[in-house]
Amino acid sequence: MDNVILIGMPGVGKSTLGVLLAKALGYRFLDTDLVLQAQEGRLLREIIAAEGIDGFLALEGRVCGSLQADRSVIATGGSVVYSPEAMAHLGSMGTVVYLKLGYNALARRLGSLKKRGVILRPGQTLKTLYQERTPLYAQYAHLTVDCGGQDVEQSVALILQRLREMHL
Repeated sequence: MDNVILIGMPGVGKSTLGVLLAKALGYRFLDTDLVLQAQEGRLLREIIAAEGIDGFLALEGRVCGSLQADRSVIATGGSVVYSPEAMAHLGSMGTVVYLKLGYNALARRLGSLKKRGVILRPGQTLKTLYQERTPLYAQYAHLTVDCGGQDVEQSVALILQRLREMHL
């Protein structure tokens, strides 16, 4: 299957860049957060409130681990990297691209973490979440693209360039 799977922290631009990347490639666009919400009939924050963090992570892992797509750009939820099974499945479906952004730039971009459906365990901060997840993103990525210091169009162009280089 020929897909591009975007991973990275919430607020890095997976959905925004994913839509533009899909248009540029002539692919479909899928957002796994929206797929999960549609399957559950609830918003992410409602799922987290009702099921707890571990319940949410299990649901997200099942949704991403059973996703079927072809010629699609797939924007994943930021916590999908906690499911090795889901990441193995996604990695077998196409090229996993880690959209990297430095902590300070990310902190400036993010609004309310709760409204975004960002999972924070008790006592956890955005900084500790960032430190916990970034090695996981790097571990699962076939390709890492730094999205810092550029606008959306420049980031899309850089991703396209790096994908072409990778597939030459």
